[in-house]
Amino acid sequence: MNTNKNSYIIIYSAVLVIIVAFLLAFIFQALKPMQDVNVALDKKKQILASLNIRDLANSEAEAKYGEVVKQEVTVADGLMLYDCQVDGKQKYVIPVRGMGLWGPIWGYVALDEDKNTVFGAYFNHDSETAGLGAEIKDSRAWQDQFRGKKVFAADGETIAIAVKKKADVKNPESECDAVTGATLTSDGVSLMLQESFAKYKSFLKK
Repeated sequence: MNTNKNSYIIIYSAVLVIIVAFLLAFIFQALKPMQDVNVALDKKKQILASLNIRDLANSEAEAKYGEVVKQEVTVADGLMLYDCQVDGKQKYVIPVRGMGLWGPIWGYVALDEDKNTVFGAYFNHDSETAGLGAEIKDSRAWQDQFRGKKVFAADGETIAIAVKKKADVKNPESECDAVTGATLTSDGVSLMLQESFAKYKSFLKK
């Protein structure tokens, strides 16, 4: 066979691409169950973080999740939330999702039994800037400032929880300081909270 012919090079390249593609597909399928388990575990750890339960080993997280999260509840329009018990007190964990500066942001906000007072919060991101927008995930101190904030304004109807620049905070009962130097990401978190809690309003006002 003339290995210098163009037809040989084309056929050789095509066969090589097919073999590599097959191997990659095989490896992906073989590892997918393990990946799915890791994704599910990471989600559980994020929910626990919103309940101020953090820094657990994987085996501890599985056990703690089973102890704390009593049931997943579907409310109006197919929305999901988590009914939990922490130190004998009922908590509700609300999933929130929105857009940051560079991509999706999401998180979980735990509420006290009154469905109005924030017990804890955890936020994550897809591609926010390290040291700036990424602080919504990396700074536990920033997440902790949500504890004790009220979802609703004094009228009991208006969703008041928000993230604002420190100079613009007028209602400290419901508003948190933005991440310094990450205005657009902070605005994204604020909008995410407003829109997400609006979807759950019928449940929260029961």
